[in-house]
Amino acid sequence: MWTAVIVSALGCYLLKLAGLSVPSTVLDRPVVRRIADLIPVALLGALVAVQTFSTVQDLTVDARLAGVGAGFVALLLKAPFLVVVAVAAVATALLRLATG
Repeated sequence: MWTAVIVSALGCYLLKLAGLSVPSTVLDRPVVRRIADLIPVALLGALVAVQTFSTVQDLTVDARLAGVGAGFVALLLKAPFLVVVAVAAVATALLRLATG
């Protein structure tokens, strides 16, 4: 187990070092900047999808999807982030309460 932890830590360190070693001329390109701006959005979207539709090893549709939908509606209504999270949580909790 410790071997896996140490190898993972070393790999993370080397990946960080590789990122710091990239010349600034490469990082100043418009395409690279655009991609770097979009990567966090794509990762967050993937994380939301995995957390919404998966349980252990199965795909499922349950109250979490209603919560994401309610949060999406709150976003469309220009609600602040904390309100969006609260709306999604309350919608999910109420649906779980109603369906048992």
